[in-house]
Amino acid sequence: MAHMVPLSVLDLVPVTEGSTPREALQRSLRLAQQTERLGYRRFWVAEHHNMPGIASAATSVVIGYLAAGTNSIRVGSGGIMLPNHSPLVIAEQFGTLESLYPGRIDLALGRAPGTDQTTVRAMRRDPRSSDHFAQDVQELQALLGPVQPGQVIQAVPGAGTNVPLWILGSSLYGAQLAAALGLPYGFASHFAPDALHEALRVYRQRFQPSAQAARPHAVVAVNVIAADTDAEARRLFTSVQQSYTLMFRGQRGLQRPPIDDIESFWSPAEKQFATGMLKVSVVGSAATVRAGIERLLQDTAADELMVVSSIFDFEARLRSYVILAEVARTMHGGAAAARVA
Repeated sequence: MAHMVPLSVLDLVPVTEGSTPREALQRSLRLAQQTERLGYRRFWVAEHHNMPGIASAATSVVIGYLAAGTNSIRVGSGGIMLPNHSPLVIAEQFGTLESLYPGRIDLALGRAPGTDQTTVRAMRRDPRSSDHFAQDVQELQALLGPVQPGQVIQAVPGAGTNVPLWILGSSLYGAQLAAALGLPYGFASHFAPDALHEALRVYRQRFQPSAQAARPHAVVAVNVIAADTDAEARRLFTSVQQSYTLMFRGQRGLQRPPIDDIESFWSPAEKQFATGMLKVSVVGSAATVRAGIERLLQDTAADELMVVSSIFDFEARLRSYVILAEVARTMHGGAAAARVA
């Protein structure tokens, strides 16, 4: 029997057709409360800009809202796109969050802008700022660490909070940086699966123990769409498939409801694109999901799974996380495992 690893949630705070960002944020809080009860370890939201279908652009504000409405689940960024910000401002924001919700805040960092170049200019950022990502991560780490003698600039709050940093990526760059700095690493295989195995290999081989982590900790992001039957799960998955098809067409919009026949929606080229990006997806009933998760764990030896369930109907999204939690409990070995993590 596969040993079940901790499960966490990556929520894109989706704005669905017919709803508002306010409703999307309220649904995400409900999801955080429910997944906390189910025993999920963390609940992360991501920084995206100029995307009508994602309501988490002001990521640290959203984290504060979610942390205020929960009690024990860790809440954090998956991730903050550091090139969009000064390390000092992020240290202050996350130092504030850690001061308000001690021991519950994660700060995972990405190097991409989380948007397009026109929006980067609108944020008044230099498009080359990602070139300094490694230095910015180390500067941020120092600002969250203990104040050094003669240190002129301090993050208040922030200094001495030691908010745990994570590196996120979909290429070998992030894997190398996470290994060099001795930080936990999350791979974005839920939408960019191609370099997954190579990145995990590089990360584990080159890992240097640090004050934060004695050994590598690899998190693999996976799309999970669980429902009572395989057919229903596949139908729910068509919302995600439509999103990636529209991305191929250069269109961004609100999350769409599922459709009965995805084959009539996409062209062969669009199908190839969407299917390639969504390779790391587990879609089906409890039995199918269990088999898929076991395969993924054997394939990657992940230390943790970060689960994305972009389902249009909120109750169905909640149900998907419930089914997965039940699957995890049986993989743990029965009734003794009351919690997922």
